[in-house]
Amino acid sequence: MSWLSFSTAFAQPATFDASYTPPRTPYGHPDLQGIWSNAVVTPLERPLELADKAFLSEEEAELYEQRIEAETNFDRRSEDSEADTFQAYNQFWWDDGENVVATRRTSLIIDPPDGRIPYLSPNARQRLEERRNRMSVEFADGPEDRPIMERCLNFPSAGPPMLPSFYNNNYHLVQNEDYVLIVNEMAHETRIIPLDGRPLLSDGMRRWLGSSRGHWEGDTLVVETTNFREETSFRGVSKNMRLTERFRRVADNILMYEFTVEDPETFSRPWTAQVPSVATDGLMYEYACHEGNRSLPSVLAGARAEERGAAKAQ
Repeated sequence: MSWLSFSTAFAQPATFDASYTPPRTPYGHPDLQGIWSNAVVTPLERPLELADKAFLSEEEAELYEQRIEAETNFDRRSEDSEADTFQAYNQFWWDDGENVVATRRTSLIIDPPDGRIPYLSPNARQRLEERRNRMSVEFADGPEDRPIMERCLNFPSAGPPMLPSFYNNNYHLVQNEDYVLIVNEMAHETRIIPLDGRPLLSDGMRRWLGSSRGHWEGDTLVVETTNFREETSFRGVSKNMRLTERFRRVADNILMYEFTVEDPETFSRPWTAQVPSVATDGLMYEYACHEGNRSLPSVLAGARAEERGAAKAQ
């Protein structure tokens, strides 16, 4: 049985004031600076149980938030030892938001209309499956075989594109007339985006965060990014993904972040997600990743133990 019986009537979502005028910098551009948080419980893709429902009513949104809070509470214990080990960090360490987006959409994806990623399949799904397999112990021939997130090299949620995660959902945006700088709390990654019209890097130059170039379209900052590395694949994309991000201040305390993913090798069509970020007076904390470095010897030792066990069984 579904967790909630949704009404079939269309739920009128919250909207933003279209007449809002953002503050300006001394050189005339919209002022997007500040520390913003994109912590929300709205999923990237629309849950299958909500296939025909794009928005929630206020009551449904409240029930959904209560359900997610209960399901993701790491203070609860489980009789299953593996599940209980996964919950080794208690709730104190997690900060993944408490509310759905203000529009009450059932997914961060706004296009396609069904709120789902339009995978090309079967090639794209095969790449995803291969990456999942490589996360298994038996595929750990060496540290280079382990996921880059586990090795503290890059975190998908830090982006680009930037998506909500379990914690560290803040980013600091600084700008002047010629550059925009984005500092992510997650993985302490920093993007320096030039606005001077310089060309993108040549195809042979690949970077962990890609090569980004920005420009203004009215009050919207548009950032185009290419030249990703194969290892920093987002949702199974190829290294030839083209990412278009849009930043627009829609209220004093809300920065609307929107991104469009284009990759014909992976998706049947481009797709777009929208993530409102809320201004925060909180601090950006230094992020340090050590567990992967400390755990790698144990992971590799486990792989060798499994190999020895398999050899003895033959």
